[in-house]
This record gives sequence, C-alpha cells and structure tokens, in this order.
Amino acid sequence: MGFRLPAIVLAKHAIRRALSTPVSMDVPKGHLAVYVGETEKKRHIVPISYLKCPSFQSLLSKAEEEFGFDHPMGGLTIICTEEDFFYITNNLN
Repeated sequence: MGFRLPAIVLAKHAIRRALSTPVSMDVPKGHLAVYVGETEKKRHIVPISYLKCPSFQSLLSKAEEEFGFDHPMGGLTIICTEEDFFYITNNLN
C-alpha cells in the first residue's frame, strides 16, 4: 500500500531543486521563481512568504494537479491568467 505526501512537502522539494539551479542565481534570497500563464509562461519572482497564504496554496494545488511541482527551467508552474495571478498576489501584499 502506497501513501501520498502532502502537497506542501512536495512543493518544498521542488523549491529546493529550483533554488539550486543556475537559473535561480538571479532570484533574491527569500524569493522564488514561478511561471505563470495558460499558454505562454512568464517568469515572476515572488516572496517565499506567499507559500503560507491560502489563496496562493490554492494556486499551487491546481498546479500540482496539472504538472506536479517540476518545471524544466527551475521554477513552479502555475496555470492561471496573469491577470488572476496579479489579482491574487496584490491582495497578499
């Protein structure tokens, strides 16, 4: 019988991988890169503190269902429109 790790544990592993890639060298400490968009993915840098917010966790849950927590460029991929992403992140600030 197998078991499923909670999404936050899987996200932590993906974040550690993302922070150790050469692409991450331009990401300031305390932040991470996310790729946002439905078709064309644009890279955005967000504070790690967003990972604690329920609305951002909801985006991560949807991303996990679609992709898992892996991206070939070293960041998390979030499937939503950029407008929705900006709306959610602006409300977190």
